[in-house]
Amino acid sequence: PLIDVDDLEEFAVRPAPQGVTVKCRITRDKKGMDRGMYPTYYLHLEREHGKKVFLLAGRKRKKSKTSNYLISIDPTDLSRGGESFIGKLRSNLMGTKFTVYDSGVNPMKTTSSLEASTLRQELAAICYETNVLGFKGPRKMSVIIPGMNMDHERVSIRPRNEHETLLARWQNKNTESVIELHNKTPVWNDDTQSYVLNFHGRVTQASVKNFQIIHDNDPDYIVMQFGRVAEDVFTMDYNYPMCALQAFAIALSSFDSKLACE
Repeated sequence: PLIDVDDLEEFAVRPAPQGVTVKCRITRDKKGMDRGMYPTYYLHLEREHGKKVFLLAGRKRKKSKTSNYLISIDPTDLSRGGESFIGKLRSNLMGTKFTVYDSGVNPMKTTSSLEASTLRQELAAICYETNVLGFKGPRKMSVIIPGMNMDHERVSIRPRNEHETLLARWQNKNTESVIELHNKTPVWNDDTQSYVLNFHGRVTQASVKNFQIIHDNDPDYIVMQFGRVAEDVFTMDYNYPMCALQAFAIALSSFDSKLACE
């Protein structure tokens, strides 16, 4: 089935069709004066015959105390005020926990009682566990996303305060209407003396950043996988119930997370 991306804004937040793996590629552009520090990431959908369709671009904001990535549906406009701004990824001060928002309004920044529908939605939270031992090993990540309703639509999570956020719900074990996912633990391979996952040919280079996200109930169903194929090229594939914006932001968090990796 051809994946329809005519309306990028709508496509970016639409869960993958059931039974279809959406195969994408991320390229990292480090050109220019400050790109080494603030590269731009481009997400493309892979079509047959090597064709690629642009989906999203992401870039770290410069004057932010914490890691803060803007995500846009226009590769040339990565500004907060631009019409193409579709979401953002923000980390805590430690860089261990990340939250993904859509382009709605921050409840802390409004004085009036806004329409609930204009408040921003939280689309995902990502937690990296610190590797206290510091040994070279796979890092552990937990990904919390809103659950799906009976009509296979995403439950809308629009926190008005800190207690309603995805991270707070997860930390308080209040996991009603959210889905908790984890990265699949790689297996040690004696031949290569490294931890490995089976990416079925989608990933060709070993990297601590390669990961697969699964649900504990069904470890064989890969909700998302990400891995390196060249110096600045990565594949990113996702399945229902994830959408492109969630998967891209999770990938961006893994570029950023310094913890628990080599």
